[in-house]
Amino acid sequence: MLYIGCPQWSSNAWKGNLFSSQCKNADMLSQYAQHFNSVEGNTSFYADPSPSTVLRWANSVPDDFKFTFKFNRRFSHELHLTNVQTELADWLNLFTPILEKTGQIMLQLPKAFGPGDLPKLAQFISLLPKEVNYGVEVRHTAFFQKGEAEIALNQLLMANNINRISMDTRALFAVKPTTEALIDAQQKKPHLPVHAIATGSQPMARFVIANLQNDYKSFYKPWLSKVKQWLDEGKTPYVFFHTADNREAPLLARQFCKDLGYNHKALNPFTGEKEAHQQALF
Repeated sequence: MLYIGCPQWSSNAWKGNLFSSQCKNADMLSQYAQHFNSVEGNTSFYADPSPSTVLRWANSVPDDFKFTFKFNRRFSHELHLTNVQTELADWLNLFTPILEKTGQIMLQLPKAFGPGDLPKLAQFISLLPKEVNYGVEVRHTAFFQKGEAEIALNQLLMANNINRISMDTRALFAVKPTTEALIDAQQKKPHLPVHAIATGSQPMARFVIANLQNDYKSFYKPWLSKVKQWLDEGKTPYVFFHTADNREAPLLARQFCKDLGYNHKALNPFTGEKEAHQQALF
């Protein structure tokens, strides 16, 4: 199974394209889930949802849809993975109603989290329930130098079947920042080497480009081969597609499926596209 999606499930810019032209905010997740089978749940990184919101999310998607929520930033950026037992138990309890529809929970570590902090990561991992899948994204340069630090990180993740998340921003930084969206994206996104390694059974890639008008296929061509390899090995890849302002993220995800030759529901006409076609008939 291949899970494909975008970095969010709601955007007014998608009305008339992915969504119907009059789509209400409350209906965006359900319309999104008609075309994609996963999404990056970045909202949980910044704030905890209410229990009623978690239930609403769970009831808005089909059974085969998989969220990939992020651990709240207080675990990684404020508490630095230490003394988190109570906070972690409460956070996981909040998400219990939606765990069956959660593909994996992502831990995004800050740039300052370096090799010396790996024991903290090992301790944090030991607290996690084993019935849930997890992914870890690192941003310290030492973990991209193929030295002892990276080997130690990969071995820790492999020993616990935890996926090392690959974020590929090469296509984003290959374009001069001539718009506000590009300037903002290049300031916020990390610019690091790409190490496409499967340390767990659900490898994840986050692919970021400037826009569809600039070259991006030469950058994701290797991902086509890598995803095919993972599928052939019986793994369950997750691949998410970003653009600088995410307006074209759904179209980028669809194009990847086309080039991969993978029969995914993202290849079908989007809700807004079908609506426009029907209006054109009359």
